[in-house]
Order: sequence, then C-alpha cells, then structure tokens
Amino acid sequence: MKTISPVDGRVYVERAPAADAEIEATLQRARAAQLPWRRVPLAERAALMERFCVAFESRGAEIGSELSWQMGRPIRYAPNEVRGTLERARYMIGVAAAALADLEPGPKPGFRRFIRREPLGVVFTVAAWNYPYLIAVNSVLPALLAGNAVILKHSAQTPLCAERFAECFAAAGLPPGVFQVLHLEHPDTERVIRDTRVDFVAFTGSVAGGRAVQRVAAERFIGVGLELGGCDPVYVRHDADVAHAIENIVDGAYFNSGQSCCGLQRIYVHESVHQRFTAGCIDLIRQYRLGDPLDPATTLGPVVRTAAADTIRTQLRAAIAAGARPVIEEREFALSRPGTPYLAPQLLLDAPPDSVVMREEIFGPVAGVMKVHSDAEAVQRMNDSPFGLTAAIWTRDEAAALAIGAQVDTGTWFMNRCDYLDPALAWVGVKDSGRGCTLSVVGYEHLTRPKSFHLRVTT
Repeated sequence: MKTISPVDGRVYVERAPAADAEIEATLQRARAAQLPWRRVPLAERAALMERFCVAFESRGAEIGSELSWQMGRPIRYAPNEVRGTLERARYMIGVAAAALADLEPGPKPGFRRFIRREPLGVVFTVAAWNYPYLIAVNSVLPALLAGNAVILKHSAQTPLCAERFAECFAAAGLPPGVFQVLHLEHPDTERVIRDTRVDFVAFTGSVAGGRAVQRVAAERFIGVGLELGGCDPVYVRHDADVAHAIENIVDGAYFNSGQSCCGLQRIYVHESVHQRFTAGCIDLIRQYRLGDPLDPATTLGPVVRTAAADTIRTQLRAAIAAGARPVIEEREFALSRPGTPYLAPQLLLDAPPDSVVMREEIFGPVAGVMKVHSDAEAVQRMNDSPFGLTAAIWTRDEAAALAIGAQVDTGTWFMNRCDYLDPALAWVGVKDSGRGCTLSVVGYEHLTRPKSFHLRVTT
C-alpha cells in the first residue's frame, strides 16, 4: 500500500496490508481488552484521554509536516488541524460524565428505575484522508470514553495518522488492545465489518463507499455512522454584509483545495448584490498562491492525487459545456497544468441548476454561482440536491435566518459563517450526506446502547 505524495509524486510511505493472522489477532485483542476497559471508572478513562491530548499536542510540528506530504495541505494551515483535534477531544472529555450519566425517569413508590448507557463493544472506525485527525477523533475519543475498544482503519493516503493516534495512546498509558490500527485493503475492510466481534462501524467517505458499508453491516444488524459527501449551498441575502460574505465564502469553498465534505460549492446570491459579490470573489480568488505545500507562503496546495485533478477537470468541462461561465484563467496559476495534482481554483458564474457544479460533489477548488430573486427561490434551490450536510446564509436579520433555516433540509445551518464543526453541536447529515451523529452529548448516544434497570424495592 503506497502513499504517493501530491507534493512531488514520489512514494512517501509504504505499508503492507494486514495479513489474515494479524486481522484475527487484532480482533481477538480488541474483544478481550474491552471488557476490563469498560470497568475502568469514567474519571480514569477521561484522565487517560487528557494525557493523549498532551502527547498529541507535543507532536504538533511533526504531524503538520506529515500532513503536507501525505495529502498536500499547505504547512501554514497544519496547526489548524492540531488545534481542532484537541478542541474536539477536550470538549468530548468534558461532557462525558453528563452524556453517560444514568437517566432517571422520576420517582415511583416501591421502585428504583433508571436507564444506563452501556458501551457497544468494539467500534471499527474507517476514516478519510482529507481531515485525517479531525475525522477520526470524532468517533475514536468518545468511543473510548464510553468504554468501547476501537480499531482504526485509516485511508491508504494517510496511514501515518493512524499510527500517530496509536503512538499517542500508548504514551498516555492506554491498556494494550483497547485501541489498535489496521492497514486494510477493501476486501479485508468488509471482512472486519462482517466479523461478529465488531459492534459498530463509523465510516467517513464517499456516498458509494457508504452504501457498500451499509450493505455489509446490514447482514449483521449492527449500527453504522455514515458521514458522506456534500454539495453544500449558501445564500447571500440582499441585506448581507457583502465584504464579510466574500471573505467567508471564498475561504469556505477553496480552503484545503476544496477537499472538504462540508466545503461550499453552490452559491446563491440575491440579484441586488450579485455583481458586487461576484466581483469581490474573483479578486480574492486571484490572490491565492498555488504552490509547494511545504512553502509557508503557499495558500493553495495540490489536490490529493493526479487522478483526482483529472476528474475535477472533467467535471469542469461538463459544467462549462452546460452553460456555466468560468472567470479564472488557468494560466494565472503557473503550476496548474494537466498531468499533475496542481489545479487552479475556478469560479463558475451563471451555473445552470442542472449542471455538474450545482448537482454533484466536486472535491476540489471549484464553486458555482447562481443569481436568485427572492428568499423563496433561494430555499427551493438549496433544497434541490440529493445532499444535505451543511447550508449557510449571510444576512443581518437573525429572525429571517432562523425562518429560512427551518425550511432547508440540512444537518447544520449556519448564519454568517460556514465550514466549521462546533464540538458542542451535533454533526449530522441528511439525505445522501449520511446518517447518525458525532460530537456533542448527542454523539455519545450512537456509541452506546440504553439498558433499562427496573427494580422493585421490597422491605
């Protein structure tokens, strides 16, 4: 399993996929380790997770450099992922006691009644490469805090991220077998999901990948959490702070070279501010510097691989053929050329509603703009999608934002911001964007099962 670095096309890391004996031993260890782990008091589990955070933070510089080499994110932004991972981990540590506390339905004479959240057993996390730590931590930390054992299978593009998790848990003193890593190819990933020692699958990836996971997991009726694709919409209302909207939306669409499940792609702009908004976006996009992600001056790195860049170029050509109008000249970005993962950002104006950019997920630095005439039309356009991960509005009217948000089919609704996961809020998708929930106190519900205790008290 070779990780080809998008930086220079060379093999950055190579790992042998786990053999049958290693898979079997890993599953056995996880099952054996989980029973004593669930009996460890929650306060001790939380203290150990905090030690994990300390170990992770101390390795921030190395983690950042590895990220750039493995998936191409500019080194100047690497600290964001380290900080975000710690923010989420520490929030989930802080709310664990409340989230996992017994639920009391109220007194009943002669009885003691409560509902306890018990761990599921072994959680199998299958994480994606585009935010390799932020995605994995969403399920790994709360699963462990809840008393589960965890097996992490990371993307073949970012295998070192899984190994860094294991290294930090070992430094924290986590008992052997409670957290393990497997480097797996697709058939063996399915094999692990089918194994009766696995009790839950947390998957982040494509819609096609999610369907494959769901089909396999359905054979055993185990729980599945799916965070899948997106083609996220935003609406710039007539009363928006246009300068603020430009800054936010350009960043939300092009950060990480557009390789974000909740990155902005469909931009609906009220006709009264359309010209000013699009002109400002074009000016700001042209300020990006496409280059070597290890150069601190680079603000736009390559996409993850040449094949991905080729797919994005094909999608761009299809959108343009359907009537979308490109406004960025590729030659403005000297490194952008076919046959490489270096790709210029693009903004498509007058994108027809049925064009690729307004219907499909383009996992790259591309966004489409469409003029709308009213709030009602914006709502209709935003809902006209098989996806529903996030959506956002820029407006000065909070009441209008709430009223419009209530009509939009989405897991998260933003006002005057975008592309951010607040760990205090549930992270969910609707429609083809997924099912289940991570983060917040609600996230613990999917990593535990309720068990009712109904005790008749006798004298």
